Amino acid sequence: MACITTPCRGFAGQHVFKVNPVVVEALKEHGRLVAEGKLEHSYPHSWRSKAPLIFRNTPQWFISMDTNDLRAKALKAIDETQWVPAQGRNRIHAMVESRPDWCVSRQRQWGVPITVFVSKKTGEVLRDAAVIERIATAVEEESSDTWISSDPARFLGNEYDADEWEQVQDVVEVWFDSGSSHAFVLEHRNDLKWPADLYLEGSDQHRGWFHTSLLESCGTRGRAPYEAVLTHGFVLDEKGRKMSKSLGNVVEPQKVINQSGADILRLWVVASDYSQDLSVGPNILKQMSDLYRRLRNTFRYLLGNLNGFEDSERVAVADMPELERWVMHRLWQMDKRIREACSTYDFHGLFNELHHFCAVELSAFYFDMRKDVVYCDAPDSLRRRAARTVLDTLYDCLVKWLAPFVCFTAEEVWLARNPSDDGSIHLQQFPDVPDDWRDDALADKWTKVRHLRRSVTAAIEQERAAKRIGSSLQAHPVVTAPADLLAACAGLDMADVCITSDITLIEGVPAEGAFVLDDVPEIGVVVNLSEGEKCSRCWKVLPDVGSHAHPDVCGRCSDAVESVTAG
Repeated sequence: MACITTPCRGFAGQHVFKVNPVVVEALKEHGRLVAEGKLEHSYPHSWRSKAPLIFRNTPQWFISMDTNDLRAKALKAIDETQWVPAQGRNRIHAMVESRPDWCVSRQRQWGVPITVFVSKKTGEVLRDAAVIERIATAVEEESSDTWISSDPARFLGNEYDADEWEQVQDVVEVWFDSGSSHAFVLEHRNDLKWPADLYLEGSDQHRGWFHTSLLESCGTRGRAPYEAVLTHGFVLDEKGRKMSKSLGNVVEPQKVINQSGADILRLWVVASDYSQDLSVGPNILKQMSDLYRRLRNTFRYLLGNLNGFEDSERVAVADMPELERWVMHRLWQMDKRIREACSTYDFHGLFNELHHFCAVELSAFYFDMRKDVVYCDAPDSLRRRAARTVLDTLYDCLVKWLAPFVCFTAEEVWLARNPSDDGSIHLQQFPDVPDDWRDDALADKWTKVRHLRRSVTAAIEQERAAKRIGSSLQAHPVVTAPADLLAACAGLDMADVCITSDITLIEGVPAEGAFVLDDVPEIGVVVNLSEGEKCSRCWKVLPDVGSHAHPDVCGRCSDAVESVTAG
């Protein structure tokens, strides 16, 4: 039972919630009651212990928000800081703009003491540099406990009578301690700098660590202790519920690492929109495993097809075929996007683009198209050398770009081509991508080419589903398209682009019965069978198979075999 303590003469021993009427009557009797009323407040119980709260009036220590322009300095510092996401600026600005003076004292048995003496006669604080220096030296040598355990005369010295001064027993609120961390971490370590490049924590810290760090630093140094502040949401389960041991829905990171590896967990972080609450669970982690597998397969393809690559094979960008120059242009675009995303902390958007680039533009398009060239062209052909040059460039860019996210996989991929006892991908910088890789006109052209290719690929897939053909190399599609699309395809081997053995392009409108995609209605495709025999080396169906020096192969493959044999 909560009772009034002995120092309260006349009320000691009475229940704290039942003594109120008695206190009110006593105040009336002595003419000390200003007003009486009832107040309903929103904190009737402790959220942690669920016990009723007892309110009491006690003297406190405050830092003024306006006397020395602390509020104005803080608001200015907020505007000079980068906030991620941007709405964080508005939130903390409103808090600082309307907040009262900062109460920095607490009446607890634990904490860092407020090392101040107050005159018993006047109530004035003792401001003496010598006393302050003695206190600071003792605390530095013996910890803050010395304030409690030492005789006050030790600090006051011979100049002051200890009986005339009250030693403050309050402690500093813990948020003041937290807000001071920049001074005792960044400024005391040679490997760090002040101000910090970035503070990051949960969104609740706008009123916590971000807030008190801002006020403490603006009051002592005139600016924020950080250049940028990033806030993130909280982790929930797959149903959007807060994780709780009682619900049994906690996902333990170590279990995920033991089962799937740390890169899966890291991939979940970078693939999530951290500005919102983040959900995690078995199904979501399985999706991350699928995403990871696509990235790993991209590296696997690159490593497999770069075996034996040497600088002597390298082809200058200006001498490459159009398709390879298009890939180099896309690398230039990705480099700009990655650097922008890193400066704005847009990792979620960045990862989506990197994954799309690997899974769609490379694996499903460029790699798919160039397999034939890499596998079947003569080793010294320009197309093959250009393709391997691009693969080498892709390897260098992707392994460095993805290293911060899938750090263990990137290290494995890097050491596969750069074996070293002390080498690491994490000692590398992002690659320098020159501006002369940029080719906007070529990119526009290949956007049209890919529209046509997509229609052809979809038409062939329909035929394969109906079991009218097997491989796309058995097909000879007849494509009807507008003049501008055909002009974009001029000079290109569209059979190679569409992975068919032959192709016919006709200007016009789609004929009745032709295959048409809903979003590309101007392109019509009729899929016929290619004429000829199947090349036993490249698997294309061509009329000239079997009519060359080497049996059962086409002319291109016969020449390639000849060059290898002669070499």
